[in-house]
Amino acid sequence: MTYKTLIAPSVLSADFSNLEAEIKAMDAAGADWFHLDVMDGHFVPNISYGAPVIKAMRPHTKKIFDVHLMIAPCDAYLKDFADAGCDVITIHSEAGPHPHRSLQYIKSLGKKAGLALNPATPISALEHVMDLVDLILIMTVNPGFGGQSFIDLSDKIAHVRNMINKSGRDIHLEVDGGVTPETSKIVRNAGADVLVAGTASFKGGPNAYAQNILNLRGDH
Repeated sequence: MTYKTLIAPSVLSADFSNLEAEIKAMDAAGADWFHLDVMDGHFVPNISYGAPVIKAMRPHTKKIFDVHLMIAPCDAYLKDFADAGCDVITIHSEAGPHPHRSLQYIKSLGKKAGLALNPATPISALEHVMDLVDLILIMTVNPGFGGQSFIDLSDKIAHVRNMINKSGRDIHLEVDGGVTPETSKIVRNAGADVLVAGTASFKGGPNAYAQNILNLRGDH
């Protein structure tokens, strides 16, 4: 079965000295969502940006803000990201002692809730939260840095797609990590419908963004 493929450029790969222009250019180029990687230097070995930077980006596009919180503990900050204008808030199952409660809290804030699975996180982490999640994020690299090599987890992606189909719910299946025009075909064939790409989206500068997005979608 094929799904409409959404491309979510990771803002982590944008030119931060000219962020407003980057957001506007990528929006005009046809990006479906913007993927916002938030890292705390604790849960993952890197530090990126937080809710105030996202709030500053928000006026420059009406596209979906898809925030990926690589922070622990996460609960105390969920409202900040909701208030900053994020539409989808994704946490890691390891980011707190009670992921079920965290997902409930995200939903109570009026936002869509996502759960991210690291390469070694078992699919069983999803079993008792399928009624709460609106998005499942499969990491095809270990989180924390851009530009890593793709880990082929086709079987895992296909298994989760089957779980989604059986649930009868409208849940997005997102893949993040080493996504290029070549690897995008692998994850799309396995059932992913949202592709996060940083380097592959922003390479070549604004004049290349539209073609980069077409290449990631498989529309040449």
